[in-house]
Amino acid sequence: MATTALVLAPSKRWLWTGRVLSALPVLLMVATALFGFLNPAVATAGLEKYGYPAHVAMKLCALELICAILYAIPQTAVFGAIMVTAYFGAAVATHVRVGEPFYIPVIVAIVMWIGLYLRDQRLQALVPLRK
Repeated sequence: MATTALVLAPSKRWLWTGRVLSALPVLLMVATALFGFLNPAVATAGLEKYGYPAHVAMKLCALELICAILYAIPQTAVFGAIMVTAYFGAAVATHVRVGEPFYIPVIVAIVMWIGLYLRDQRLQALVPLRK
């Protein structure tokens, strides 16, 4: 039995849906990174709650900002998505370790990948939907 790959047509509706879905994680990550830069005492206290040393707060904020920027640039979006996935994977592990709900980073990562999938035909060709 043969299956056919379904690659979404490059319609404006799918492209804009993908852009909007992609913007949501970027805005969240930029906001939290900037919050960490502007309120380092609060960011440090939050990280210490999860068992991380205070001196990594600014490094993690910078990493989060870099990941968001890489994802937002179309030429580096796939690499950025991989980096964001790794970043959120660490967030999931942290929340699991301290016994907190971990679904928010998972949901944000799923929204990020759906947004990228809808706006990038190369990714659609690489991972086609099946009928």
